[in-house]
Amino acid sequence: MSPAAKRGRLLVIEGLDGSGKATQAKRLAAALAAEGLPVREVSFPNYGSDSSALVRMYLSGQFGQKPDDVNAYAASSFFAVDRYASYKRDWGGFYEAGGVVLADRYTTSNGAHQCSKLPPGQWDGYLDWLFDFEYRRLGLPAPDAVIYLRVDPAVSQKLMSARYHGDESRKDIQERDLEYLERSRAAAEYCARKLGWQAVECAKNGRMRLVEEIGREVLALARAALELD
Repeated sequence: MSPAAKRGRLLVIEGLDGSGKATQAKRLAAALAAEGLPVREVSFPNYGSDSSALVRMYLSGQFGQKPDDVNAYAASSFFAVDRYASYKRDWGGFYEAGGVVLADRYTTSNGAHQCSKLPPGQWDGYLDWLFDFEYRRLGLPAPDAVIYLRVDPAVSQKLMSARYHGDESRKDIQERDLEYLERSRAAAEYCARKLGWQAVECAKNGRMRLVEEIGREVLALARAALELD
């Protein structure tokens, strides 16, 4: 990144539940920091903040037991407000001063999860609305690059079951709905093609690849996005 840059860079690690986003974000943050870059890692939803209250209510089923019980636009606003609060109170100044921000999920997650609630013919209109709402009207920065961790929902379901030690009741309304996750996978694939996300294949023959192998590909994509090579 040029020392003359007037703003920071925002890289997003995207993927469905159980794809290893948090793990890869932490590995990437450590690798870039080791190269001397000013790096901050953020994660959404920000469950430690009051700003995630509506997100928590939605995911716990207080507005309905199915993801589709809350329409795409309403659900999007819950997540958007949480991001706005995080930007204003936490990492906005760091980003504006030239820092590199790594986000475990971002506006792009709404693209995948909320498009899945709409007919495909409405996806482009929704995405136009979403990005205008968050990037222009709320003033959040648009990502410089999105790295998409591609995992089949059946594989990610196994990983989430292991995470919760087989206790299915601990999954939120999105995590437990395989049909919804299949639709979200289709929407994520569409977003990746349309929006130019950089995809990393995280599973092979029905099993996850080694974390280190995936991490090397993620780092290479990040370095290219940051023009470090």
